[in-house]
Amino acid sequence: MSIEPNPPTLPRRVLGRRLRELRELAGLTRAKAARSCEMGAQTLWRLETGRNSETKKMVINALCDTYEASVDDRRELLWLVDESRKDGWWHSMADAVVPEAEMYLGLEQAAREVFTWQTMIVPGLLQTRAYRSALWKIAEPLGRSIDLDSELALLERRQKRLHDASGFAVEVALSESVLRQPVGDTECMAGQLGHLAEMCALPNISLRVVPFGAPGHLGLAAKHFIYLVFPDHMNPVLTEPPVVYVEGFTGALYLDKPSEIDQYQAARGSILQVALDEGETQRLIEATAREYRA
Repeated sequence: MSIEPNPPTLPRRVLGRRLRELRELAGLTRAKAARSCEMGAQTLWRLETGRNSETKKMVINALCDTYEASVDDRRELLWLVDESRKDGWWHSMADAVVPEAEMYLGLEQAAREVFTWQTMIVPGLLQTRAYRSALWKIAEPLGRSIDLDSELALLERRQKRLHDASGFAVEVALSESVLRQPVGDTECMAGQLGHLAEMCALPNISLRVVPFGAPGHLGLAAKHFIYLVFPDHMNPVLTEPPVVYVEGFTGALYLDKPSEIDQYQAARGSILQVALDEGETQRLIEATAREYRA
């Protein structure tokens, strides 16, 4: 089996996908776009598939001019050029030019399947507005400025995909501690758990809880993570491999090496092996919600 000399890193893959999206939005063929920027179509193909060894910012600026890209799109693409030159990818929330939430959102919107394992808080896709607001209240001592209206609008934008049963599947595994850890007041928690129970009814959402007392499993070592799977493309070269996203206190880690993916896939299987089934999960969530209402 041949080994690709410059396997695409995640930043190069994201950069390529965004360039391809902007070109298609501009209604240009690859050949026409390449001619406009005085480059070969093969060179542009390598950019769009993340297989270029080095990306020059002057090339990205030329493509942005051709596609009439917005200021924000241009800024994101140039930032990705800088990130693609790094050996690893730890995305700092404090220092990144592109907001961390928007970066992750692009991956989530492109994914066809998301698996998330959470040990302390409800994942964003299933959060209520009150729960999300309470989380930002907890974070106030960090001094990060936040436009709550924009944050809640972003949350709503993400959650719209939950109703796309034909093209988006979400599998959620939660430690029972997520249900028991108060975020906000009891009314907030009761509302959040009631929302989780309702989400169990959606055909493309699977929600399972790992109860206290469950046998040991790899989720204890993996902490929390999100595993994203992308659609198969007609051209296999353009099919993006899975990505694992791990959010930390001061930044976010993106993993895409096959050995890393294999380990997190093993963790996923281990977690689900000890989790309650969906019916048992729904009954536990509803019972816990009643405790908060009492």
